[in-house]
This record gives sequence, C-alpha cells and structure tokens, in this order.
Amino acid sequence: MAFLAVLSAASTAFATNGMNLEGYGAKSHALGGTSTAYDTGNSGVTNNPATLGLREEGSSEIGIGIRGLHPDVNLGFNGVTTTESKGDSYYMPSLSYMRKDGKITWGFAVLAQGGMGTEYGENSSLFSYGLPMSKQGMVPLSGQDIRSEVGVGRLMFPVAYNLTENTVIGASLDFLWASMDLRMDMDGAHFGDMAMQGIGGKVSGSMFGTLGGMIGSSVRDIDYVRYDFSNDNAFLGEAIGYGTGFKVGITHRFGKFLTVGGSYHSQTRISDLETSKAVLSFAGKDAMNNSFTRSVNGTIKVRDFEWPATFAAGVALYPSERWMITADIKHIDWSSVMEKFSTSFTADNSLSNGPFAGQTLDVEMLQNWKDQTVISVGVQYRATDRLALRTGASFASNPVPDMYLNPMFPAITENHYTAGFGYRLSDRSSVSAALAWAPEVSETSDEGLEIGHSQLNWSLNYSHEL
Repeated sequence: MAFLAVLSAASTAFATNGMNLEGYGAKSHALGGTSTAYDTGNSGVTNNPATLGLREEGSSEIGIGIRGLHPDVNLGFNGVTTTESKGDSYYMPSLSYMRKDGKITWGFAVLAQGGMGTEYGENSSLFSYGLPMSKQGMVPLSGQDIRSEVGVGRLMFPVAYNLTENTVIGASLDFLWASMDLRMDMDGAHFGDMAMQGIGGKVSGSMFGTLGGMIGSSVRDIDYVRYDFSNDNAFLGEAIGYGTGFKVGITHRFGKFLTVGGSYHSQTRISDLETSKAVLSFAGKDAMNNSFTRSVNGTIKVRDFEWPATFAAGVALYPSERWMITADIKHIDWSSVMEKFSTSFTADNSLSNGPFAGQTLDVEMLQNWKDQTVISVGVQYRATDRLALRTGASFASNPVPDMYLNPMFPAITENHYTAGFGYRLSDRSSVSAALAWAPEVSETSDEGLEIGHSQLNWSLNYSHEL
C-alpha cells in the first residue's frame, strides 16, 4: 500500500535547477546537492548508482522520505501590474529498498524527479487583458483559471558491483511517467505573430487554415486562444506519457582520505503526453463586430517532452575521522530537450465542433533553454557518534533566456544555500533532515514582463536496516 501511494504521488515536483531538484535525499540536500563520490544512502540510485556499493556487505535498508517545496513566484509588467502565484506548497514522498549481497548491491526506488508549476487563479490582473491579432487596442481575456503543472516520476532498479576493494561501478534502469496540466490564455497578438511571421514559434494545421479562411469574412479579429486540459489532481496531471532512461556511474577510493566519482544520466525517451479531455477556445469579434467565443473539444498531445542528459563528477575528502568535504560539478543538457514547447490538438468528429471537426492545430512556442552548469560544495562534521552536522551550497546559471521568459514556467532560480543533520536513533535506524534557501532571482523579458522567483525547501528521510 505504501509503495502504491508513493508511486501515485511521486510525479509532481517543481523547478529548482531548471526542472531538477537541487538535491535528492536529505543527506545530499543538506550538503549542497553534492552526491557523486560518497555514500548518500538509498538516494544514491538517483544520484550516482555506484555509491550504493559503498555500504557494508550483507546490509539491507528500507528508506522513506518526504520533500517539501515552497516557491514564491511574483509577476509584474513594466513595474505597474503585479500578481503572485498561489502555488506555494508541494509535497513529494519517496520509498526505497537496497540490499548488498557479497559484491552486488541491488534494490528499487520510486520518487519525484522534478518539474514546474504555477497557480494564478481566476481574474488575475496580469492575465486580464491582451492585444488582439490586429493589435488595435487592449481586449479582455477569458478571466478563467490560469495554471500549469508539469511533473516527472521515476521507478528505478539499480545494480552496483564492487570491482575491487576501492572501485565500484553501478547502473540503473529507470521507468518514467510524466504528466501536465495547462490552463493558459494566449492573446491574439502573440498567436498571430507566430502564425503569420514565425515570431516566437509557429502555427500550422488544417484548423488554422479553416480559421484563417474565416478572418476577413465571418471573423473580424481574434482576441485570444485558450488551452484547457487539467484534472485538478494534486498527484498526476491530465496529459500523461511514459518512458525509460538509464544511469551509469563509478567511484574510486584513493586511500582513506580521497574518493572520486562520476556519473552519466541518459536523456529519457518518453511518449507524447496525451489526453482526450482537452478544450481549445477561440474568442474575438465577428463580421458585425460582436464578441464571440468558440470552444472545440478534442485530444491534445504534448510532443517531444524529455528529461535531459546529465554529466557529473565529484570528490569527497576526509581530512580527519570527523570531517568530510565534498564538491561536485554537473552539466545539464537543457538545450537538447527544451528548444520548444510543441503541442498538437485534434478536434473530435462531433457536430458540436462544427467546421473544426476532425481538424488539427499544431503550435510550437520557442523556449531555447541554455545548458546549465551546477557547482556544489558541502561540509559534514560528526559532532558525536550519533549526530552529523551538514551544510553546503550550489551555484548555477539561469537556463531560461530573457527573450523566452514564460510566467507559466518560471524556472529561473540559480543558487541554493543548505544546512541539515543526520541522527542515528538506534543501531538500525536513522533520520536525516535538510533545509535549502534559494534567494530571489528577477528577470525581465523583452516585452517588459518581470518575473521574481525564490524558494524555501526541505527534506526529511528515515532509514531502517533490516
């Protein structure tokens, strides 16, 4: 029952380093997200699977965790109109089991990988008005709920092997699920720029051809286009896709003072995120200059959504029995998977869809994220035989170009400062906790959209040796 609960809840997480969390597992989280060259417990399956082999032979351990993310996202426009995202609390559980038999360590784990999300609600001032396709005067938008939610979860099966006393290799086969909710208005001006001039993306498909044929005859202007597919489920979005990925890693110990490690996380292979419960709406002015709204029901596919490849290398230094100093460098290949946000909508063959029945509308919005390099450091001090004190920091660049800032996906945070502890409750049980603060990062788009994003996050893990 616990496994099924975690499996259903592990898809929703929110942006820290792009869409990655700044650390996986409370120990790594407290040590600035470092994780490549020392034993991070069962969380090593997400970080570097080779570190799973650093545990004692014959040991088996079950781990339970909870992660809380508390983003603070605020928006403005030319310093006048402001609004805040109401999505400020998200919780993700994790569950794992690892066992070491001889030279082989194996097990399973399930957890949230990461994602993005915002909640601006209904009648938000910043989303009240926009420019129509003609760009003649401001017009009201839908006034309906504006929100986004993207989440990715992993079910992982790792194996680590001790080649020698000092060298461990590891790998993990991962099964993923990704989901998305989206309720978004796009004003007619942006829709028209993409459709007519290829500015910011492109629009194509038979539905666009039919709509274009109406403009100038039965349709005078387009005020906005609205996407709406959402189930309001806190754990899993409306549009869902499934896929696979893998990880490989290595650690090598140079005596008792130094351990080095490296890992590679593959780019995923996820199917299109799809739902048949989508609504696409057009609003504007008809030939008599009367306002109209037309809603079309159908199936939407979010195409080419993938998690990026990641390369990591790190060291762990042990200057004395009580001290450990860690450092990692990580490269996240966002540019290969976040070039554009691509959707394909196909209208149902129903009479209510009128001339749009069976037709398609394909929209690509440019994102052009940049690759991200993350440098992390951490220090652990064993105050007693039971208590370990930890602190760290990570430093990264913002992967989102100002030209493509999007209030629905404000993944612009950069640096994190962390602290935490580990405490052994008994010979078999221990608990770890971490707290991370990401100072506010503010960016302004070419159009005057201002986004501020800060976070206060925490994690808690309990482990028990069987």
